Amino acid sequence: MSNDPLLQPYQLKHLTLKNRIMITSHEPAYPEDGMPKERYRAYHVERAKAGVALTMTAGSASVARDSPPVFNNILAWKDEVVGHMAKLAQECHDEGCAVMIQLTHLGRRTRWDKADWLPVVSTGHEREASHRAFPKKMEDWDIARIIEDYAEAAERMQAAGLDGIEIQAYGHLMDQFWSPLTNELDGPYGGSLDNRLRFTFDILSEIRKRCGDAFLVGVRYTGDEDLPGGLTREDGLTISHKLKDSGLVDFLNVVKGHIDTDPGLTDLIPIQGMRNAPHLDFAGDIRAATNFPTFHAAKIPDVATARHAIASGKLDMVGMTRAQMADPHLVRKVIEGREDDIRPCVGANYCLDRIYQGGMALCLHNPSTGREIEQPHTIEKAEVKKRVTIVGAGPAGLEAARVAAERGHAVTVFEAADQPGGQIRLTALQERRREMSSIVAWRFDQCEKMGVSFNFNTFADGADVLASNPDEVIIATGGLPHTEVLSAGNELVVSAWDILSGDVRPGQNVLVFDDAGDHAGLQAADLLSEGGARVEIVTPDRAFAPEVMAMNLVPYMRNLQKRDTTFTVTWRLKSVTREGNQLKAVLGSDYGDVTRERLVDQVVVNHGTRPLDDVYFELKPLSRNLGEVDYDALATGGLQAVESNSEGRFRVFRIGDAVSARNTHAAIYDALRLTRGL
Repeated sequence: MSNDPLLQPYQLKHLTLKNRIMITSHEPAYPEDGMPKERYRAYHVERAKAGVALTMTAGSASVARDSPPVFNNILAWKDEVVGHMAKLAQECHDEGCAVMIQLTHLGRRTRWDKADWLPVVSTGHEREASHRAFPKKMEDWDIARIIEDYAEAAERMQAAGLDGIEIQAYGHLMDQFWSPLTNELDGPYGGSLDNRLRFTFDILSEIRKRCGDAFLVGVRYTGDEDLPGGLTREDGLTISHKLKDSGLVDFLNVVKGHIDTDPGLTDLIPIQGMRNAPHLDFAGDIRAATNFPTFHAAKIPDVATARHAIASGKLDMVGMTRAQMADPHLVRKVIEGREDDIRPCVGANYCLDRIYQGGMALCLHNPSTGREIEQPHTIEKAEVKKRVTIVGAGPAGLEAARVAAERGHAVTVFEAADQPGGQIRLTALQERRREMSSIVAWRFDQCEKMGVSFNFNTFADGADVLASNPDEVIIATGGLPHTEVLSAGNELVVSAWDILSGDVRPGQNVLVFDDAGDHAGLQAADLLSEGGARVEIVTPDRAFAPEVMAMNLVPYMRNLQKRDTTFTVTWRLKSVTREGNQLKAVLGSDYGDVTRERLVDQVVVNHGTRPLDDVYFELKPLSRNLGEVDYDALATGGLQAVESNSEGRFRVFRIGDAVSARNTHAAIYDALRLTRGL
């Protein structure tokens, strides 16, 4: 038996959980037609195989037709869900992993123009800021049918063989009953706290009547809405005691905050640059006050913090959900004493931000997450060992080196800088985004353990590459900022990189023209305004920084707004000319023949990068494949087999921004699937 607090079993009523690490309820948006089919099942089973004690599916599964998901959730109100959940539960149980599911009615946290176009219902008429739908105020028959919907959904999950369920009670309909900010009902379900909780206890009572005492039931709820006029910490303690004393629930899963706005959601589920485990002590207070099984998760990204949560008695089960999206084998590595091999969660929140834009959750630097079937997390050894030469040690080059080395190839890397990192080195210079450096540090450490040969301070040309006598060459040289976007005055502007690197002294009255909409533009504006500059961000888009996405935008906005930054959308920078010791910037519009002028002392342009590809084109005519990539093989996990030049000694490929300006995930995904296919 291990002495590690994280690896101790936990007895939850009749269920023995083999350790203290769980995956809390979350929706990666992998269902197909509202059902958890093969992709969804493979995602959870991968983590079950690695040893996690409890996986909580869905975040949340909808119990009713008039609770249509705004992104791709499980539809627990359909009978066909039973068969799919049964397969998932059985495969996880075979690995000794318990399985539960979170059930909910979204209430006003959805839209009327989704699915069947039914009215959104809630306990009042006020809309939620995030989803903007004005709800119908619930009638008695709405309450009665939704209680029935919850109970029937629970019965389906019991029939599927799950170990239990969790009811969601923050931000969704149940919390809309609880909160005095949203509950406008009269009579038995409105007014006093006991009345506002009645809906919850009616649902729990009906579930117990249908499913019995052996089926585990918990509630994930906010113990403090952290909003003026909302549920207070004292309310949360009272609710916690009432849930325990009811005899209807088996565990509490507590959060702190509210999710009706992007800033509220970001505080409840913190991202990079925000404090780790900010609500752990709060959850510990609930645990101490109730002496009842208590679960919790909120930016607990590392094993040390999780171990503290258990060892200190603050929690009974600790959620490491995003951490296990980054590394699904986290628990196995803890068991094997290989914690330094755990791929770190960097809090980039590409997972959550993507689902709120209608995509499926992806980890910024683990492209196998969500692609367990087509891109397994385990790298197979190659049948034929080769010499692989990689130019560039940014995230794409490092991933290519890591995967090639894991496959057993001899790997040589050339890098012009004195250390690895590429564009991430610029990103991580800002303290708030310092965690991004772990993307580089983890890969570099893995490469060194496997004997990859690095040549730093080497601006490699074709001769350097040829001297390494390669069988395969991968060009991962990235790109350089492209600022020549003006009809006049291109020589008068600087790039966002110039500001971030410190190569150019910041101005005091600055126009930032952001035509890429990614982090670089906002980071430059943040840095400039922090130094006291007056900043205006101009974009031709309808909204600024569309590539940054909702939760990542929150810290920028908090900084930029308090520094009185101006945001100007739907205007395009046309030209820049000198006017005395200032610069005259002329703005135009894609919508019509109108112009505006600005007088500033500095113009910063963020327009993405252009590939740094000289060495690729130098090597291309000498290669066996003439640089060609088999896209069908790349997309489906096949082997690259193009051989179009019989005189070539090697094949050459480009990945990441050396092909075109994209993002970190795309660069790493390029590297993984290409190198796996060599």
